[in-house]
Amino acid sequence: MKELISESNMSTFECGLKLGELLAPGDFVALVGELGAGKTQFVKGIAQGLCVSSDEPVCSPSYTILNIHQGRIPLYHFDLYRLADARQVSELGFDEYFFGTGAAVVEWADRLGSLLPQDNLTVFFNVESAERRKLCFQPTGSRSSELLRRLAAVLP
Repeated sequence: MKELISESNMSTFECGLKLGELLAPGDFVALVGELGAGKTQFVKGIAQGLCVSSDEPVCSPSYTILNIHQGRIPLYHFDLYRLADARQVSELGFDEYFFGTGAAVVEWADRLGSLLPQDNLTVFFNVESAERRKLCFQPTGSRSSELLRRLAAVLP
């Protein structure tokens, strides 16, 4: 596990950007944390790291549940806040995107239950103060471990 302290929204964004530069097709990033913890700011950074056009707004898809952004690979940005459990995700067929030609980044990923891919990089967002966040990165397989190793090499 790797921990990082973010002192600002910009620091959270930059961490996401560095991760986005490393993502490859089939990667899965699970984001877990309370409202306002910085998950969407982190995804905005990932989008920039994936070369999503700055003209394309990246916001949390709370009502649509999924936004697809085109970059060097597609970014499948999920927000499961409004869903109660994995059954609803399965019924909607969203799990098909988890192993697609892009990278899946899922806010409120703890709601996936058994649908959470075995190899994923989970990022826990902990609010420590109004600006300060602790991000804890937990890999669960060989690809996510390699991703975290490469990310740790470029983080402070």
